[in-house]
Amino acid sequence: MNSLGNVSISDAIDRYILSINLARSVNTARTYKNGMSLFLLTLTEHKLDLENLLVAELGEEPVSWFAARLKDYSPATERLYLTALAGFYDYIAGENLAEVNLPRIRLLIHQRARRPGIRLPQFPQNDLDTLLQKISDLHTCIAVDEEERLRNLRDRAFLITLADTGLRVHEACGMRRGDLDRNEGRAIVIGKGNQQAVVRFSRRAQAALDDYLRARAALDGASGRPLSSLPLFARHDPGAGKKVKPITTATGRNIVNQRVAEFLGNDLVGRITPHSFRHYFVTRVLQTSGNLKLAQELARHKNIAVTQRYAHLSDNELDKGYWNAIEE
Repeated sequence: MNSLGNVSISDAIDRYILSINLARSVNTARTYKNGMSLFLLTLTEHKLDLENLLVAELGEEPVSWFAARLKDYSPATERLYLTALAGFYDYIAGENLAEVNLPRIRLLIHQRARRPGIRLPQFPQNDLDTLLQKISDLHTCIAVDEEERLRNLRDRAFLITLADTGLRVHEACGMRRGDLDRNEGRAIVIGKGNQQAVVRFSRRAQAALDDYLRARAALDGASGRPLSSLPLFARHDPGAGKKVKPITTATGRNIVNQRVAEFLGNDLVGRITPHSFRHYFVTRVLQTSGNLKLAQELARHKNIAVTQRYAHLSDNELDKGYWNAIEE
């Protein structure tokens, strides 16, 4: 059992990060680790000896130091790092490593955290329309070999799927063939926060997937694995060999960058990202339905305020009314 006051601040933070690694996503763990590394740096800047400083001696003042240190960061990053610090104080209290006045800590963090500004989603919708039109004909392109033909069919299915489902890139990359119910046109995915969710697939996306999976049939059949367990989107490069390996999120981003450069030019590389297709999806739902609640459910936003950020993009009547009133 841990003895109160016998653990150094460095050891306590190491244990805390280990607990985060075990319980949270890779991205969350990385963010918390970065935040706590900066917290340690802050303590060093205030002349504290990290190896000899016991966690029981930490006190409340470092919260104020850390909050002041974070003013050079964006409000969003500031809040993430302060959340990580609040979690650390919760951890040392829960593990009986120190006596902590948790209500006081939370109050200090709440008082010092800036509220992040709301950024309206921006993306080149017309360029995405053009990209999807061009990508729809990718299966007719002459390929130099079988690997290129499979990549063309995969990329076509991948980008149309992103545009028509609102899937996040890691969700699409992690899907297996068995996740998609073709009769229902729906799939079960593990979404943000490891939550299971139902996602609808358009007929266009299903047709593109059918073309791709038919072309991949020999490769899948030779894998010796049940078809349902195979990745929906697989690698088709020399490094994959004859194995059916899933694409990574890095591959997903590379697919977007490559096809944007190919069909729209290098100027739009980086402006159109995998997440742009999710913006595109939510905006189309709002434009055609005008139903904010529907868009929220289909996009799987926990907070309708997130979906509300897209509403300005769907109200073309505002633009028309403005120009009619001001310019005419």
